Amino acid sequence: MVKFLKAGKVVVILQGRYAGKKAVIVRNHDEGTKDRPYGYAVVAGVERYPLKVTRSMGKKKVAKRSKVKPFIKVINYNHMMPTRYALELEQIKGTISSETFKEPSQREDAKKRSRSCSRRDTTPARTSGSSPSSDS
Repeated sequence: MVKFLKAGKVVVILQGRYAGKKAVIVRNHDEGTKDRPYGYAVVAGVERYPLKVTRSMGKKKVAKRSKVKPFIKVINYNHMMPTRYALELEQIKGTISSETFKEPSQREDAKKRSRSCSRRDTTPARTSGSSPSSDS
């Protein structure tokens, strides 16, 4: 059978607290381990997405509505649905390891680092409002 759940694959979580949320596979374990005898993956995803921002909102409200809350979790393959999308995630791979889940403080540090990595990759470029192609 072809292994299609690889690192970088975007998945949708189907069961549990994060059901319906999108995540990215950071590490996959197809055969499982001694303490987890099933195929699973370590995923990093978005628990709370940013809200819509309008021009009339103040800086404080814009900052509050623009926050992203990430999560890191070990999830069984049966509880995730792969999408056709994949990401390049060199920075996130280095921040999350198997030791991340041993202590809550390490998990919090990994969440903060994954948030800063994802923010760097997804910040949209500011434009002046007009595009060169609309000047015809």
